[in-house]
Amino acid sequence: MDKIRIGIVGYGNIGKGVELAVARNEDMELKAVFTRRNPADVKIETESADVKHMDDLASMKDEIDVMVLCGGSATDLPVMGPEIVKNFNTIDSFDTHARIPEYFENVDKAAKDGGNVGIISVGWDPGMFSLNRLYAESILVQGSTYTFWGKGVSQGHSDAIRRIEGVKNAIQYTVPVDKAVERVRSGEAPELTTREKHLRDCYVVPEEGADLQEIERTIKTMPNYFDDYDTTVTFITEAELKQNHSSMPHGGFVIRSGETGTEGSRHIIEYSLKLDSNPEFTASVLVCYARAAYRLSKNGESGAKTVFDIPPALLSMKTPEQLRAELL
Repeated sequence: MDKIRIGIVGYGNIGKGVELAVARNEDMELKAVFTRRNPADVKIETESADVKHMDDLASMKDEIDVMVLCGGSATDLPVMGPEIVKNFNTIDSFDTHARIPEYFENVDKAAKDGGNVGIISVGWDPGMFSLNRLYAESILVQGSTYTFWGKGVSQGHSDAIRRIEGVKNAIQYTVPVDKAVERVRSGEAPELTTREKHLRDCYVVPEEGADLQEIERTIKTMPNYFDDYDTTVTFITEAELKQNHSSMPHGGFVIRSGETGTEGSRHIIEYSLKLDSNPEFTASVLVCYARAAYRLSKNGESGAKTVFDIPPALLSMKTPEQLRAELL
């Protein structure tokens, strides 16, 4: 069996998760990891794969079928996505929801120019949650959709706290408000504000001599991150952070509450995730969509795609016959 040759761009938490996920898929092999760091300083798990500098990407054009882009959505992917898809089929986890249409257009043009496929915004939200919202709203045309995240570590919010003056380290948990979740599950279909749906729980390691009151004020008033939420700030030591907050769990719910028929029959659709490791799960989603990108490319397709555009059968290692016999 010819294996799908995978490249990884960026070797942070997501990149490491992709390497582990590739090892679990027998129709794939990792060919190379690309990094901005000195390749000699980056140690990977896969002995048969190379570690190369980002400047060497083009030299591997004929040796990699799909490149998995593991950069951040704020500054990395807006540049990296359109540039790399000119030469490779790509998958990424771009998750700045408001900028997805703009990012799609940029990747689409570059992918078509290069004759490649670029599947964007792959993960669990956007990604799996997006699909559930689509299915649920298509089935229950009259209704309301609610998305709750957590309890789990928000990497972006944690990073925002770490950039505050006087903060040595920090982690932030997004926590659904139980009362709001239960109101939705009951079929009440309430109108909920941002503050009513989630809490922000912050654990901060301050620098020695830092102004704790000023750090807390800065966190709680930070626009687009904390000012619209009930936020708690707890100061702890580096040892406490390492002991009690070193894992990266996450998860959440998508709930659709709606009616059918002339009598107004009530229905609830719920999809939920409970993840021990946010980056490892996200990486596993990226890897199965890499299979789809490879197959679409082999069929002569090009351009940007999202999870809405991918037939589910293209994600699976199983044949159409196996899928019909075993899963349908």
